[in-house]
Amino acid sequence: MSVIKKLGWFFKLEWKRYLIGVISLILVSVLNLIPPMMMGNVIDHIATGDLTTSQLVQNVAMLVVAAFSMYALRFIWRQFIIGTSNKLGRLLRSRLFKQFTKMSPSFFQKHRTGDLMAHATNDVRVVNMLAGPGVMSAVDASVTALVTLMTMFFGLSWQLTLLAILPLPIMTVLTTFVSRRSYKSVLESQEMFSQLNNKVQENISGIKVIKSFGYQHSEMADFEKVNDAAYMTNMKMTRYQALYDPVTGVCIAASYAITLWFGGYLISQNQLTLGNMITFVTYLDMLVWPLKAWSFLVNMIQRGNVAYERIENLLSQESDVFNEADTHMTFDHADLVYAIDSFQYDHSETLRDIHFTLFSGQTLGIVGPTGSGKTTLIKLLLREFDVTNGSITFGGSDIKMMSLNALRSHIGYVPQDQMLFATSILENIRFANPEYSIEDVKQAARLSCVANDIESMNDQYNTIIGERGVSLSGGQKQRIAIARALIMNPPVLILDDSLSAVDAKTEHIIVDNLKSSRKDKTTIITAHRLSAVNHADLILVVDNGQIVERGTHDELIAQGGWYATTYQSQQLESEEVVS
Repeated sequence: MSVIKKLGWFFKLEWKRYLIGVISLILVSVLNLIPPMMMGNVIDHIATGDLTTSQLVQNVAMLVVAAFSMYALRFIWRQFIIGTSNKLGRLLRSRLFKQFTKMSPSFFQKHRTGDLMAHATNDVRVVNMLAGPGVMSAVDASVTALVTLMTMFFGLSWQLTLLAILPLPIMTVLTTFVSRRSYKSVLESQEMFSQLNNKVQENISGIKVIKSFGYQHSEMADFEKVNDAAYMTNMKMTRYQALYDPVTGVCIAASYAITLWFGGYLISQNQLTLGNMITFVTYLDMLVWPLKAWSFLVNMIQRGNVAYERIENLLSQESDVFNEADTHMTFDHADLVYAIDSFQYDHSETLRDIHFTLFSGQTLGIVGPTGSGKTTLIKLLLREFDVTNGSITFGGSDIKMMSLNALRSHIGYVPQDQMLFATSILENIRFANPEYSIEDVKQAARLSCVANDIESMNDQYNTIIGERGVSLSGGQKQRIAIARALIMNPPVLILDDSLSAVDAKTEHIIVDNLKSSRKDKTTIITAHRLSAVNHADLILVVDNGQIVERGTHDELIAQGGWYATTYQSQQLESEEVVS
């Protein structure tokens, strides 16, 4: 029952609504006693031959009143218990989503997308069931069993009642034993659901790659293995769950047998009337629901406990990037200073001795071989990870002292892997602020050289581009992502190898547009193609996590190092392509 205690915060929050629902449930349980009582009364009068029309009408009227009352009360408890439990699902999903948005990249390295989706859907649904149908089953089963047994004991025959309920303690022991054995299988089932969700999500996301390599059959075989494992785990859980109904059924059958044997004896001794016997059997039949409900509830508690523990585990994790309270910072006309002595991922040194200053309004180019640490420099500025040995400052303030919201809202970032949403081009470009006008959107599209492509489409800016921009080319996706950053007109713009999918002519136009539209603002560009940064005020050549060359384009050419050699090589390649 630990999960009930853990959910105590929600029950306290909504105690008024639950109280109304519980009272309605209790009244329904009491009113349920009326129909069998009326039937028994009528049967006794028929047996004695003294049933009158007024008595019959009176009993029927009471049945009708009880029926309509129960109808109204059942509507109320569904609204106030089942309806309120949906609020728990909403709260948990909101908390999980908020948790996902504030976590650093290391969190998503440990948890796969499919697993997180399983927590936010299946686990929340299970907990939601516990707070709704679970509470209903617990209250209804308890009250129904109590009032029915008391009526049977005090209103009909205490001897018959004591004998009829003898099998019930046996049922309690057996169901408790089964529930303890089923807990592990429930946990395994929840984990297998996450694995299955992961597999489906990865295959759907990578379907183009799978088809291009002709791996459909191989991936199908892998999926079948995961699917079969999930099936076997669910079957194991089902076998335990399937024991509940048989155990309950056997105990109830034993109660019926005792009732028929001893009840018949009491009738023969004139200690019980036929009408009372029929009423007693009807009440005994009414006890079937509480007994089954308790079995259902035990299983639900097991599943709910596992699901809530998994949700709590996610919510309890802390981001390794500390977020200060929101602060008002001015990023315009602020110098950027990197003073990093060293930085490492997972005990492996990635950067060392990174010291440079970028003055406000300047353009910085960062180049170097693949894996040299260029993107890591950007991630540290965005505080996806925090510098532990050194600092990065804006206008003299350490960025670790700034809130993530304040920092990132002043930075326009275009990553290597563009993330576009399955909506229109218009909504993708003005993602940062839906209030941007269509003219602002068109201006950003012109600056990123994607306006002509968009206007050639049938629906132009209202074109739906599909999940992750699946209907667009690589170059179009990059340019739309650049437009999304440019429309913000941010104090700092970061292009992280974001011109790699466009041709040299388009790259040249975009760079010229950036120079003219961002004269007084800071721009950072990482690139493999050096033509994207040769206009920069400062160019850093990074290799093996260190700055090995620095200067302007002309200065680096004069040095005759990696930059000069690579630039000359790329120029020759461009000339060969043209020729």
